[in-house]
Amino acid sequence: MDFSPVYNKICVYANYICKLFWTSLKTIPSLKRGDQPHTLDRVTFGKRLRSARKQQGLTLAEVADRSRVSITTISRAERGQLALSYEKFSALGRVLQMDMAAMFSLADSKTSRLDRPVLTRAGEGAMYRGLTMSYEFLGTNALGKQMSPILGTVHARSIDRPEDYVRHEGEEFVYVLTGAVEVHFVNGQVMHLARGDSLYFDSRIGHAYISVSRQLARVIGACTSESSSTKFAREHTESSAAIESVLTADPF
Repeated sequence: MDFSPVYNKICVYANYICKLFWTSLKTIPSLKRGDQPHTLDRVTFGKRLRSARKQQGLTLAEVADRSRVSITTISRAERGQLALSYEKFSALGRVLQMDMAAMFSLADSKTSRLDRPVLTRAGEGAMYRGLTMSYEFLGTNALGKQMSPILGTVHARSIDRPEDYVRHEGEEFVYVLTGAVEVHFVNGQVMHLARGDSLYFDSRIGHAYISVSRQLARVIGACTSESSSTKFAREHTESSAAIESVLTADPF
């Protein structure tokens, strides 16, 4: 049986599809280096940390003591040499009194109090590449938010050390858009989330995300700030500890 006519038709059709594909590529504008105005680079982020620390009149040692982030990590982050996890930049933000909007807002954007709806168009969030996840912070123009909405791409494929577990004040919600993730908790519990699954938990419990699908998982989530009662208890404990250290200090 002669398959030549069928084969020729397939070749003609394939050639036509290829032409359409390459023609469509020509209509897509090329992305040049520096054409990503919504990406917050490490150097800019580091300068904001350093500026906030100076404005507060704090030394590296004082910030490290209050945030429980090492001096080396803070110093490298200020110089733009190190990406921080959510746990660390939220801890530094608390100590430096930096709202997430002030920390991740874009250079040409204006921030204001949340007295009106805040719109973030597709692709216009503030991008930041962390250690295990790429974050796109949404609604960064609003100051004083009680939660931080985030689009994320989970890059981590494994948990290699205890430091991979993140802890921060507040509560956390995550919804899987594409792919699949595992959320590992420091107590040994593992939650497998596929597309459409969601999870809500106390983010003070050590947790870590890893992608378990062939392609890196995309998620959307929200992290709340610490509750007023927790904040009051923490500030009361810190002030009590400071007073005690002064009273027990050797005057000579």
